[in-house]
Amino acid sequence: MIRTFRRIVLVPMLLILGITLIVPQLVRAQAKLSVHWEELTASDFREGIHRSQGTCLLPFGILEKHGPHLPLGTDLLDVRYAALHAAEQEYAVVFPEYYFGQIAEARHEPGTVAYSRNLQLALLQETTDEMARNGCKKVLIVNGHGGNNSLLPFFAQSQLDKPHDYVVYVFDERTPQTGGPARKTKIDMHAGESETSKIMISRPDLVHMDRAASESGADQARQKIPEDVYTGIWWYTRFPFHYSGDGSVANKELGEYQMKWWIDSVVNTIRQVKADDVSLKLQNEFYEKSKHPLDTQP
Repeated sequence: MIRTFRRIVLVPMLLILGITLIVPQLVRAQAKLSVHWEELTASDFREGIHRSQGTCLLPFGILEKHGPHLPLGTDLLDVRYAALHAAEQEYAVVFPEYYFGQIAEARHEPGTVAYSRNLQLALLQETTDEMARNGCKKVLIVNGHGGNNSLLPFFAQSQLDKPHDYVVYVFDERTPQTGGPARKTKIDMHAGESETSKIMISRPDLVHMDRAASESGADQARQKIPEDVYTGIWWYTRFPFHYSGDGSVANKELGEYQMKWWIDSVVNTIRQVKADDVSLKLQNEFYEKSKHPLDTQP
C-alpha cells in the first residue's frame, strides 16, 4: 500500500519536473527571431537565413535636406520602417542602415552626404556580394530615395557583367497612386504632403510642422527645354530649395494609409521573391551562353 502511494505521488511529481525543464527550452526555441541583421547572434543569423529561404532586404535611403521641417535621414528612416515591419510579417533578414546612394543634386544643401559614382557602385556591389557570401542568395533592394531611381536598375543590369551566385531584385514603389484620404496638393515630390505624412508615422518626434511653410516648395520652372530631354540639373532648376510640395497639409491619416500600403507591398514582394525559382536558373544559363555566343545561334 505504501509503495503504491509513493508511486502515485512520485509519477505526477516527475511529470511536473519534466514539464518545468522542457517548457523553458520550448519557449526559447519558439522565441521570436529578430529581423535585424545586426541584432542576431552568429547561430541565430544561420537560423534567420534558413527561415528566410536566403531572402534578405537592403533598405536603401540617403542623407539629404527634406524641406525645412523634416530630418536629413527621412528616406532612410521611412524605408527601414517599411522594410522592418514587412519582414516581421514575412520573415527576411534586413541589412543595417544603408545610405550610400546618388544625391549629387543636393550637394548645395547642409547635411547632404554625396559619394562619388564609382564608390556608390563599388560599395553596393561589395555589399551585395558579402550578403550573398553569408547566404543571401536573393537580395531585395527596397528603395526609399527618388535619386536612386536610375542607379538601382543600372546596378541590377550590371550583375550580368560577370557571374554571381545570387539575384538582385529592386523594389521601387513608395507611394500608392490612388486610394486613401484625398490629397490636397498636386505637386508632392519631396518633403511634401505624402512624405511628411509618412514620417509622421515612422518618426513623428522628428517632424517640425511649425517650419513646413517657412520655405517654398513651388516648382520654379526655370528650364525651357522639351520635357523628354534630360539634364542632370533638372531638379535644381525646378526645386532649388530641395523642397517639392507643401508639407504643412500633411496628416497622420494619409501617412497611415500610405505606410500600410508600402508595408503590404513589400510583404507581397518578399513572398514573390521567395517563390521565384526561375531567375537564378536563367541567370546561370545566360552566364554560360555568354562564354561562347557564336554557339548559341540557331
